[in-house]
Amino acid sequence: MKLFTPQRIFVVTPTYGLSGVPLAQIRLARSLAEEKHHVTLVIGNNLSSLKLPFLPNVNVLVLDKSRVLYMFIPLLKLFSEYKPQIIFSAEDHLNTLVSIICLFSNSKAKVCASSRVTPYDTYSDVTFSKRWLLKKLANIFNYRLDLMTCVSKEMVLQYRNIFPESKHKCVYNIVIDKYSSLLKKEPVDHKWLLNKRYPVIVAAGMLEPWKGFDVLLRAFSLLYPRINSRLIILGDGSLRTSLTQLSASLSIDKFVDFVGYKDNPLAYFSKSDVFVLSSLVEGMPNVLIEAMFCGCTPVSTNCPTGPGEVIKDNLYGYLCPVGNHKIMSTKIEEAIKNPISQDVLLEGVRPFERLNILNLYSRYLSIPLTSIT
Repeated sequence: MKLFTPQRIFVVTPTYGLSGVPLAQIRLARSLAEEKHHVTLVIGNNLSSLKLPFLPNVNVLVLDKSRVLYMFIPLLKLFSEYKPQIIFSAEDHLNTLVSIICLFSNSKAKVCASSRVTPYDTYSDVTFSKRWLLKKLANIFNYRLDLMTCVSKEMVLQYRNIFPESKHKCVYNIVIDKYSSLLKKEPVDHKWLLNKRYPVIVAAGMLEPWKGFDVLLRAFSLLYPRINSRLIILGDGSLRTSLTQLSASLSIDKFVDFVGYKDNPLAYFSKSDVFVLSSLVEGMPNVLIEAMFCGCTPVSTNCPTGPGEVIKDNLYGYLCPVGNHKIMSTKIEEAIKNPISQDVLLEGVRPFERLNILNLYSRYLSIPLTSIT
């Protein structure tokens, strides 16, 4: 392998919002900057004008473009001006756009394109549909991509089913870095965590249908009569009102707290006993890995894709079927009574540590991205 040399690197994401993709791209940009690379983070649009996180030594550019297609001209100009040597892109619409731009601009950059959601929600064989067009464009232009990755092994298989000639490889998101260690130590001002009298269950995510929080509430309603416990749900979304009403109808509203979005969920995880992921579908649930890193025993649906790879046949937590609140309830009870030790959980999240991921990228791109191998 060549000697380590700092690179001009672009990390591109369509939006900045409270979701896994932009947060993962931010971690990647920060990690690359820590290795002394010259990093530019390009954000298509900042949803709701959220405050961007502090990123030392990262040049942050917000294009204010509401759609990926509208990023074409600005990215074309940026690629010509900055002449990046490596481009990290995420999400399929943007990945294909970046490949087209590189061809138009005659860019010599190595392009790593990461897919973050199931291709069954992205592509279609219905003629002249938007997803059909995207599939056609991907088949035509994605040969320009030097590395195509997915965030879970199961997702790689899904892509090979959609694209028989797919060359996707599995590269996980960076979830564990030095900032994670600092965040989990921050204090939390919540009465159930300040003076813990009962086991505390925590969950986090957008309050949307695919997250399955209604199943979690029904599971907790069965658990509470057996174990006096509390449930904290972090996050916000369109279902907040209906979930609050469901909690009341199940007579558990006094023991469930919807605390809304929190900048630092890791502080909650580190002080709770059990983390529950109730999703119907995922890409690779970073929040599950964060909870494990914080020493919180995980209970997760075995949804496609990701949780089964992380928990590994109940070695690092407890898996349950999607949508089955009765089994979820028994698994939460088991997690409370038989927690997974912190040493075992830390072993489980080691594949998501920053140096492991950067060295994997180094191998696949044939360019050293870190001086430590």
